[in-house]
Amino acid sequence: MDTPIRLAILGSGNGTNAQQISEYFAGRNDVQVACIIYNVKDAYIAQRARNLGIEARYFGRKDFYESTAVLDYLHEKKTDWVILAGFLWLVPQNMLDAYPQRIINIHPALLPKYGGKGMYGHHVHEAVVAAGERESGITIHIVDENYDRGTILEQARCSVTPDDTPDTLAAKIHLLEKEYFPKVIDRTIHAR
Repeated sequence: MDTPIRLAILGSGNGTNAQQISEYFAGRNDVQVACIIYNVKDAYIAQRARNLGIEARYFGRKDFYESTAVLDYLHEKKTDWVILAGFLWLVPQNMLDAYPQRIINIHPALLPKYGGKGMYGHHVHEAVVAAGERESGITIHIVDENYDRGTILEQARCSVTPDDTPDTLAAKIHLLEKEYFPKVIDRTIHAR
């Protein structure tokens, strides 16, 4: 049997997408979530990892930007692909070099609109609603050295009505994330 493709999931918060991805690949022989890395000490994503039986490890800013600690851990876990699931920091250059075109992110808007530093989560939905947009959605893309600028793998759309609030829009976006993110990861990692 071939060795499974090993994923490392990076997150900063609640971990909903990390859980959905992990559950999507659970029981598969061809893909395995090797670990979950988080960068906010009390982030709920760590509890989700424990509930799923997946090793989780916290790394702080110095670990990411002033040492090779995170990269060493990814190598130790024999990681093939890195998946950003609500990870809010710019990926350091040493990771981009180690995983060229093998880091995938999801963004809760239709890039290139509403992307860049500071545009994440509720901030995005507030901006979309405030601008009176008629549609929003998700963008799944390859990560490069800039926030939200890498090659787009897929976009999925939803309507934004005059009655929508940032919260109702967030609910629509979460449904798109759940439906598309694991499938696009699956397709992408098997295409290379």
